[in-house]
Formats: sequence, C-alpha cells, structure tokens
Amino acid sequence: MPRLRDELDVDVCVVNGENAADGVGLTPKLAQRILAAGADAITLGNHAWRRPELAQWIDSSDRVLRPANFSSSSPGRGLALVPARDGTTVGVINVLGSLFMESWSHPFEVIDELVDEARRETNVILVDVHGEATSEKVALSRWLDGRVTAVIGTHTHVQTNDARIQPRGTAALTDAGMTGPHDSVIGVVVEQAIQRMRTGVPIRFDTAQGDVRLEGALVECGRDGHATRCETVRVDA
Repeated sequence: MPRLRDELDVDVCVVNGENAADGVGLTPKLAQRILAAGADAITLGNHAWRRPELAQWIDSSDRVLRPANFSSSSPGRGLALVPARDGTTVGVINVLGSLFMESWSHPFEVIDELVDEARRETNVILVDVHGEATSEKVALSRWLDGRVTAVIGTHTHVQTNDARIQPRGTAALTDAGMTGPHDSVIGVVVEQAIQRMRTGVPIRFDTAQGDVRLEGALVECGRDGHATRCETVRVDA
C-alpha cells in the first residue's frame, strides 16, 4: 500500500476490511496493521461481528466503521472524518445493502442524515455501499449524485466495469473488487467451494493462495467535492 499510494499520488485511502481475517470479518490486530500500512479509514459489512473481539474494540477507534444502518445499539459508528494528505477533511460513510442481506434498516433510511452531517464539515465524501444487488448500489449512487464525491460498492468480490462520473459530479463504481487470491472462488480454495455447492454439505473453507491481486478504485475530485475522474485499479502482487 505505501508504494501504491506513492505511485498513484493518493491523498486519502479507504480500505474495506470485511474479509481480512481469513476471509471472514476483521480483528483489532489486523485493523491496526491495515491502518499502519497506509489506510486512513476501514469500512466493514455483513461480517462485521464475526470476530467478537472487534465489537469489544471498535469504539476505541474513530477510523474503523461498521455499517451505519446496523442497530443503533451496536457499538461503533458509520461515519468518520479523516484528514487527507493536504489537510482536507474527508467524510467516509459505510452502509449495508438491504437486498439479499441482513441489514437492520434500509440504507435509504439513514443515508441522507449521514450525508448532511458530513457536509457540515466537508464537501469531499466517500460512501461505501456494501451490498449484494447491483441495482441497489446504482440506485444509491444516483440518489446521492451531486451530494457526495463517490459511491463505491463492495461485497461481491468481483470488480465491475462501470466506473463513471454521474451527471451531477459523483463518481460511482458498482464493486471495487477483491484484494486477495484470484485463483479461487471469491477467495476460497476452488475444490472446497465446488464440493460445498455440489453436495450441500457444510465444509470448512480455507483461503486460497494463488494469483494475489489488489483491486480498488481511484477517484479524483476538486475541493468542491465534485469528482473529475474515476477508474478501477488492479495490481498484481
């Protein structure tokens, strides 16, 4: 990450850490390693609480986010304000999709209030929509067009080919892809995934090892928060 930040001249970096702990969830130790490697904020998703120690720790960090449309009684937060390299404040918002997912409430129920809160501090706002359905991510990106800098989807592990600048200046990408082993079934050892699908019998999954890549998106914007460039990033590791 440090080398890539230099090569791409990155001012602020947000990482979705949803699958960092052997493919399921995130631990405090791994969160600290990701931040130390150069991430300015970490977002999560439907596996946020799969590692119980994270729920016990997350309130101590103002840079690790869980989806804002989790229960209001959940620990953690869904909005962070982090400084970019030049001192610009960047708002980072994390929401969970509701279609085919187990969200507490629909992201549309919370997103406007979160965006308004972030805009009181900055015009530069990134929204991570962790969701299964492409339609929901596209709908949210169009709803937010002109009010946030970028709406980037995560969760499916497959990088999409629709990086774009929308009519009112918001960058959008349906899914940023997967950082991990691509010689796999979305990160899992191929034979294990096939066995589970063919037989229906539960099996312990192991993380695959081959063809490791870092995938994501690069967005450029002005101080007004309007995006001027959005493209996918894929780096062989």
